[in-house]
Amino acid sequence: MAKRQPIVSQHLERISRKALEKHRSIIEQHIRGRHGIYALYRRDKLYYVGLASNLRSRLNHHLKNAHAGKWDRFSVYLTIDTGHTKELESLVLRIVQPDGNKQSGKFYRSENLMRKFRGAMKAEHKAELDDIMGTGQRKAKATDKRKRPRKKAVAQKAGRQPTLAQYVTEPFPIRSRFKGKLIRAKGRRDGSVRFAGKVYTSPSQAAAVACGRRACNGWTFWSYERAPADWVTLDHLRK
Repeated sequence: MAKRQPIVSQHLERISRKALEKHRSIIEQHIRGRHGIYALYRRDKLYYVGLASNLRSRLNHHLKNAHAGKWDRFSVYLTIDTGHTKELESLVLRIVQPDGNKQSGKFYRSENLMRKFRGAMKAEHKAELDDIMGTGQRKAKATDKRKRPRKKAVAQKAGRQPTLAQYVTEPFPIRSRFKGKLIRAKGRRDGSVRFAGKVYTSPSQAAAVACGRRACNGWTFWSYERAPADWVTLDHLRK
């Protein structure tokens, strides 16, 4: 089991603004030179969320700037530099949409699923219409005829149907890090795997060649990009 890595190391929540004004030195002992995310509240309602490389300076600034008279409590979350702090700020802004923030958060590489969602809905509605009109069965047979030669050719070449065939419909890149080296391959539309110019009917066959062993579990050896920057093992396709 992978060891959990913390993002937030210390926090102080919903402290009165008066504490920052009257006991600044005490609070500054803990936040001086620290970076993290902070939140400003007005009458227990979240007003503003921000990210700061120097929390002490930023909070002091908010005692005087345009937000000065619009908050009465604050929270600070001191973070460890994991590279995800900006993403956390963006996530909070997009969910809560505080009144004091003029801009919504932006994600680094997140894929907006709205287009796929719309496409899936259209496909579902079309399939329902085809079923009602009696055209779905004829289209399905035509599709099977087009796909059958490709899968059959691979199966005849290797003696059996590609292992991934029931889980994939489009080609996709796969990779593995072995002995410090990044190894790349490709999952094909028919479920086979292309590695180093050769085609294999199972990820395990390709993995064994890639790591130079007689046998290797390709389901855990290879990873695919389930979503932007979210690489998981092929075993997730079976779950």
